[in-house]
Amino acid sequence: MSATMERRKRFRAMHETGCFVLPSPWDIGTARMMQQLGFRAIATTSAGFAWSIGKPQYETTFDDVLEHLSSICEKVNLPVTADLESGFARDPEGVGINVDVVVDTGIAGFSIEDRDAKGDRTLYEMRLAVERIQAARESLDHCGNDVILVAQTDSLLVDPRSVASTTDRLVAFADAGADCLCAPGVKNRQDIASMVRAVAPKPLSVLMMGLDLTVAELADLGVRRISVDGGLARIAWDALLSAARRMQNSSFDGLSCNTSGSDLDDRFGKFL
Repeated sequence: MSATMERRKRFRAMHETGCFVLPSPWDIGTARMMQQLGFRAIATTSAGFAWSIGKPQYETTFDDVLEHLSSICEKVNLPVTADLESGFARDPEGVGINVDVVVDTGIAGFSIEDRDAKGDRTLYEMRLAVERIQAARESLDHCGNDVILVAQTDSLLVDPRSVASTTDRLVAFADAGADCLCAPGVKNRQDIASMVRAVAPKPLSVLMMGLDLTVAELADLGVRRISVDGGLARIAWDALLSAARRMQNSSFDGLSCNTSGSDLDDRFGKFL
């Protein structure tokens, strides 16, 4: 069994029981640090990656992302699940073609959103959204790669009151062949538990956006996986901006931190 196949098998098994956290590094260094800290898998972040190459989110190209995914998968020994935004295509055929290409980077999973990455970021109407997931599923089945397909609806980000229609979308995506479902913006225990029941036996992934719940509490609700999207990248950029602004005001207090260069060298040295 190849290393890629082993990671995919391991990642699928992680979705069958328990609850796990997916940190989202944005380059090789941060990805390796997550591995060194003991995380079992990692997720890419479209926002964090875009910022790391000096672009706003949703302004990266498909080629940018392919190069990024290939480099991450090559340099870590963890399953990597990719944030593919809206699949870099609108029509189902284009989504299927892009899935064929992206699995060759070595990823163990990927997510596809149901709203346009460009323009006003409107939701795709239900029929088209379902057909896009079906196309991704057909592509995976045709190439025989055991890659986790995560279908994500952003309907709660468009309308926070749309819990019922959001759940309907999750169920439709599960029926269309998604392996895992996600609805960023879900805010309370009752709605999370309801979504878990609605998509069962498929697992639900929860994105930490304004949620004041612990891993144990989410696990008790039946959540299978927890992601943080660009959260770690925002923390890193916040620290950099804060320190840089202090330097502009002739203060170097912002350079004080609890992590030494030798500690980082020791951690990265384990990959040599």
